[in-house]
Amino acid sequence: QVRLVESGGGLVQAGGSLRLTCVVSGTIDSISTVPLGWHRQTPGKQREFVALASAVDGNSYSGAVKGRFTITRDNAKSTVCLDMKNLKPEDTDVYYCVTNERGVSYWGQGTQVTVST
Repeated sequence: QVRLVESGGGLVQAGGSLRLTCVVSGTIDSISTVPLGWHRQTPGKQREFVALASAVDGNSYSGAVKGRFTITRDNAKSTVCLDMKNLKPEDTDVYYCVTNERGVSYWGQGTQVTVST
C-alpha cells in the first residue's frame, strides 16, 4: 500500500526557514510517474494547496507561498521536499504530503509547522 511519511516540521521565528521531507513508498507505478505535492491545514478549516511537483508539467505553487517556498522531488530516493523561506506566522499549519495514483489520493500523517512572531 502507498505510504507517505513527513518529517522536518517544528517551531521557527518569523523570517526563518524550514525544510520538510516526505518519503513515499508502496506505489504500484514508478514514483517518477506520479504527482507529489504539499497541502496544509489549520484545525477546523479546509485543507489548502501549497505546492505540486508534477510528473510531467513542472512545479506549481499557491499565491500565498510563491517566491518563498520551493518544492523538489528526487525520484531516485522517492522523496519530495518543501524548502520554506521567509516564514510568516500565517504559515503556521499542519503540512501534509500527498500523491495520487490511478485516481486515488494518498496522504501522510502531517507535520506541524509553527512560526512565532
